[in-house]
This record gives sequence, structure tokens and C-alpha cells, in this order.
Amino acid sequence: MNDPSIPAFIEVADVALRVYFLSPASEPQLTIPGEVHEVIRGLKVSKAPGPNAIPKRELKHLPKRADSLLTCIFNAVLYTHHFPQTRKHARVISILKSGKDPALPSSYSPISLLDTIGNLFEKIILARILHVVNQRGLMLDEQFGFRPRQSTSLLLTRLVERITRNFSEKRLTSAVFLDVANAFDTVWIDGLLYKLTLLNVPSYIVHTISFYLRDWTFEASFQTDTSSRRGMRVGVAQGIDLRYPLQSVCQRHATTLAPRRLGPLRGRHGHHSHIPQADADCPLPGVIPQRLSTVVE
Repeated sequence: MNDPSIPAFIEVADVALRVYFLSPASEPQLTIPGEVHEVIRGLKVSKAPGPNAIPKRELKHLPKRADSLLTCIFNAVLYTHHFPQTRKHARVISILKSGKDPALPSSYSPISLLDTIGNLFEKIILARILHVVNQRGLMLDEQFGFRPRQSTSLLLTRLVERITRNFSEKRLTSAVFLDVANAFDTVWIDGLLYKLTLLNVPSYIVHTISFYLRDWTFEASFQTDTSSRRGMRVGVAQGIDLRYPLQSVCQRHATTLAPRRLGPLRGRHGHHSHIPQADADCPLPGVIPQRLSTVVE
């Protein structure tokens, strides 16, 4: 790193988090059987099960008693901020890309299959994060992924409308599209948590996701062979839904929270952000065009 301020910031974030986690967490917003039942109803049965081999279709046929038991488990996690280590495991399979040479490793797309019960809890905590984010306006209006009543089609419609309007007014339209490779594979978890503390996200959420995002393990499967279990030393597991809104929140405040770096504007699985810009428009609140130009460079 050429920026001498980066190591200093790492130390600041580390000390701040250690002090932060010494304080008791706030009272959690607990779940109820009705919420758990709705989350189960929303599961996509077409997706493959995770390492525990529990099909999502089977969960939809569980009795109400099971909803109550899962509610007790999830509330215990929210209270203790402890997520079972056995549920933080991913099975990585490789899917051959269309028209690619099967002899080349780069021809395959890795897909992480996560624990089904763990995925249910993730959706419970995700609902609480999105409630805080939407209530406080912590996310960009241009964020279209994983948001209710937002879609890629609406994004394209807005872009076409902006271009058409500028044409009619004889104005030019410029746009910046960034695609950051491996954005989540190398995410700095402590930096992410530190930014959440600066944004005053409820501390029970920060405590919970801190434990949830760390110490994941994985095994890789290819055809009939499976590797031994390994630990993830950096980043977060592919397929974790929490990473998209968390990254988007940090992106929204990238210019106001150190270190001052813009996060990825587009990732995988529907994480789309779009910044159309007419001549005199500023693309992000609080971001001057010169700074955006520097980031792009």
C-alpha cells in the first residue's frame, strides 16, 4: 500500500471495535413464528440444498410446531449473538460455463451451497438490517438489487428515460459503470463492522453479524471428488445474502467514512447500482466530480 494513512486507520478500527464489543449489545428485535413461517414460504425450492442436504421444499411442509422451535433457536442467536459453527459451512461446486473448454479451471463458475437453516436465520437478520437502512435512508436511491418494488427492468427504464430527456434538451449524457472483480472475496470484515458502528446501526445487529461473518469453512466438490474442509481466511462466503446490503450501505457512505474509497457498484446476483449523470449533476450526495474522477482513474 502506498497510502501511509491506511495502516493507521486499520489500527484505529481495530481499537474502536475492541472497545465497542466490550459494551453490552442493545435489546434485540426478536422474531415470531409468523415471521419464520413467511420466510420459509419465500424460499425458492428450485435451489439446491446445502451441506445438510435438507431440501427447501421439505421445510415448506413442516408443522407449526417446527416454526415455534426455529423461532426459539433464532431468538437465542439474537440474544447471545452466537451462531452455531456447524452452520457456517459452504459446499462449493463448479458449473461449466456455456461454450467453455472443460479442461481449463477458468471455464467453471464456483457456486456455494449454504446450510438451509442458516439461510433462514440470515433472512431474519437481513429483514432487520433493511428496516434500519430504509428507515434512516442509508442506501442510495440508485440501488436496485435486493430491494422491494425495485428491479433491473425499472433500472433500465430510468436510464432510457434519462437519456431520452437529455436528447430532447440537446444535452449529453455520461454514465460510469464499475465492475469490481472478487469484491466480496477480499472484503475487510473489521472495516465493514467499523463503518456500521459509525452509522449507529443497532449494536445487537453489529454483534450478531460480526460472529456470523467470521470463521466460515468450506469444501470443494468436483464431479465425484470432494476436498477436505478448509477455513476461509479472507472475505465472506459466496451466497451470503447479507453481503449485498452491507456493501451497499458502505458504498453509500464511502466518502464520509474512512477509508475514503468507493465500494463496488456492481457485484453478482443482482447487486446493481447505476449512476446516470447529466452535465452539471453530481452523481453521489457529497461527492465532488473530481473525487469520482480520481476513483475511476
